[in-house]
Amino acid sequence: MPTDPTYLIVGASLCGAKAAETLREEGFGGRVILLGSETERPYERPPLSKGYLLGKEDKSVIYVHEEGWYSGHEVDLRLGVTVTAVDPAGRTVTTAEGESIGYDRLLLATGASPRRLTVPGADLDGVLYLRTVGDSERLAAAFRGGGRVVTVGAGWIGLETTAAAREAGCEVTVVEPEPTALYRAIGAELGEVFAGLHREHGVEFRFGESVSELRGGGRVGEVITSSGTALPADIVVVGIGAVPNTGLAAGAGLEIDNGVVADAALRTSGQDIYAAGDLANSYHPLLGRRVRVEHWANALNSGPAAARSMLGQDVAYDPVPYFYSDQYDLGMETAGLPEPGTYDEVLYRGDVPGREFIAFWLREGAVVAGMNVNVWDVSDDIQALIRSRKKVDPARLTDPDTPIAEL
Repeated sequence: MPTDPTYLIVGASLCGAKAAETLREEGFGGRVILLGSETERPYERPPLSKGYLLGKEDKSVIYVHEEGWYSGHEVDLRLGVTVTAVDPAGRTVTTAEGESIGYDRLLLATGASPRRLTVPGADLDGVLYLRTVGDSERLAAAFRGGGRVVTVGAGWIGLETTAAAREAGCEVTVVEPEPTALYRAIGAELGEVFAGLHREHGVEFRFGESVSELRGGGRVGEVITSSGTALPADIVVVGIGAVPNTGLAAGAGLEIDNGVVADAALRTSGQDIYAAGDLANSYHPLLGRRVRVEHWANALNSGPAAARSMLGQDVAYDPVPYFYSDQYDLGMETAGLPEPGTYDEVLYRGDVPGREFIAFWLREGAVVAGMNVNVWDVSDDIQALIRSRKKVDPARLTDPDTPIAEL
């Protein structure tokens, strides 16, 4: 007698949980097993550097589903289970406890881990990272004590944790080797807008410098930069990017290149093995290249796309990349990937000095990315403009009285 198929998801994250949800919504009647190495049920990460870290939101806001949702939808959620190996030929995974679990189709949603600081003293107490809910709680407790914080890295995580530390009353210095904040993410012009915001809130930046050593007697007390400057520090927050968790996939012989290589349907090089979320470096039909996106919206949307692909549906995963950030009184949304080298011009509409504006990145006259800062209800129109690939009239693009939808 044939048995119901088993769809196994490794990674009880937002991505994995939304994949499980979609399998059930699409009518899949087989077994759905969701394995997570953490002991918390699936949760969303943005609050960890925003409202939950600031103490403005209750822990309940982080969870993807209510506690009883998984059993109620016959999703076999197993927490505290770490998968150590995948056997594509045998269609099994092995856990750290030695258990073998079979599958018919497998989704890898193992995400990424913070890139570690590798200088002398990096293992001292008081050197903190942010990825998990436990990390967020440790940071919040450390910030409540006030004191001197050195943030390593002026990317999104570095700046959001810096804002939280300042709001908690800490003194903060940010060390960043690039010429300004967010340089690789959004370029120099817009990066300087965010640097200015933080300076107004009392943050000191050390641009063009890196960390060469951490010193302290068991606990960090001083950060030595590449210029030889000694920065007093009670806490060091490291935000220097993330590394995709490719160990399982590599061990299974899957193609790896800055993540697990996948096609537009999120299929990997392994038969009946899919990848989604931070882990996947997938072909993006709209952008015409492979991209690996670490933002919340990608986790939210790629899990369901992978689930539909597992079910045999025709999937071409190509949403306009989207992310958002809240820092002090500034809120922003960005559509597209405005990385240096992907555009040749930046145009603005609105009040840039007052931080109430929209920035547009253009390439050969067409908008490839847009950021709305303290301007709301425009992101969908910006995404539609990006997707259209139409060349735009710069005068109309920068005119606040011209609706973006008309462009």
